[in-house]
This record gives sequence, structure tokens and C-alpha cells, in this order.
Amino acid sequence: MVSIVWLGLCYILGSLPFGLLISQSFCKIDPRQQGSKNIGATNVARTCGFQYGLAVLLLDILKGYLPIMLAFKFSGSIILVSLTGLALVAGHMYSVFLYGKGGKGVATTVGVFLALAPVATVWAVGICLAVIYLTGFVSLGSLALVTAAPLTFLFTGNFAYIIAALLIMGLVFWRHEENIHRLLSGEENSWRNKKYEE
Repeated sequence: MVSIVWLGLCYILGSLPFGLLISQSFCKIDPRQQGSKNIGATNVARTCGFQYGLAVLLLDILKGYLPIMLAFKFSGSIILVSLTGLALVAGHMYSVFLYGKGGKGVATTVGVFLALAPVATVWAVGICLAVIYLTGFVSLGSLALVTAAPLTFLFTGNFAYIIAALLIMGLVFWRHEENIHRLLSGEENSWRNKKYEE
């Protein structure tokens, strides 16, 4: 029962739409109606300002990171910690505060992965940034990050959470379905252009 309540609270925490809250509070805009119409840090930075996008990025990472660290402190269960990560990412993607809609979960995923396997995550983030730099596509970098994570988990000896990493990878790919179609058709916009979409 305690575990169920905990996972419910994590889902609610993951649901907190920091991108929407910050944009409306400081810029009086709704990111769902601007740019890529996404509540993530990338769109907030472009439509509201870099400093606000950075704040959203940090908050979304923290809401993935801190609950995992609490789960480690109060439970040694690999299953509970893994489910905690899934609940946080799913909450961000399918927010109860946004009627089941939400962001694409990448920043929250980074927070979860940092708590699960910090060294492996640093490598995965490095791959992500390299892909973004080389291709200009934020979405492709995000997909590279979650694809690389299970491998970096494996190579750094974090075997216990590879299944969680694979499941979260599946969720992120699912939420990037439109981006994947645009990438395959050559219609995805680059961050080097003013009108890119994540």
C-alpha cells in the first residue's frame, strides 16, 4: 500500500508542468500555443527566454532526480526504484494537470538516469550533445540519449536498471513519434533555424 501511494505521488510530482508555470508567470504566454507547442525547456527558451528555459530544464531534471534519491534512501528494492523512475517520466508526458497531455520527458529522464547511474548518464548526455551539434536536431539528440543510456548502463556495470532504462527509452520514442516521422521524411527543423521544433 505504501509503495502504491509513493508511486502515485511520484506520478503527480512528474506531472508538474514547470514549463507552463514559468512561461505564464514570467512571460504571460502559453508555450502550448507558441513555437513547437511543447512545454519543454527547448520551446520555453525559444519563446520566453534562455534563462527561463534553463530554469525549466533544471526543475524538470530535479523532479526526476530527487524522488529517485529518496527511493534509494528508504528502499533497497530495484523494482520500486525502477517503477519510481517510470512514474516520474510518465507523469511528465501524461500530466494529470494537463488532462493527460504533457512534454516529451527528456529532461525528467536525464534526472532519473543521473540518480540511477550518474557516470553512465554523463556519457549518454555527451552523446546527445554531440548528435545535436553534428546534426542540428534536438529531437535526434534526445533519441540518441535514451538509446545510448542502456548501453552506457551496461558498460559501467549498472545492470540492475537496464530494464528501467529500456522502458523509459520506449516511452521517449513513443512521445517523439511525430519527430521521427519528420526526421525520416527530411522535414524536421534544425535548431540552427529560428523555427526549429523539438
